Amino acid sequence: MTKSIFYHAGCPVCISAENDIVELIGADNVEVVNIGTDRNRIPEAEKAGVNSVPALLSTNGNVLHINFGASMGDVKG
Repeated sequence: MTKSIFYHAGCPVCISAENDIVELIGADNVEVVNIGTDRNRIPEAEKAGVNSVPALLSTNGNVLHINFGASMGDVKG
């Protein structure tokens, strides 16, 4: 993986974290995935170890859960 992936669900907590992550690591270094609207990416996020959003999947496969916005169960509804 050449870019980190930032998963979020579109809530205010997630959008704030997205802005901070993009500012910290740069837009060219992160793919932003809103799983609230791009629901077909939910299984991918879960397989990577994302338990709640917002979360950052690093290029070496570590999941960094940032703040607590919503559990994956809440996102899946």
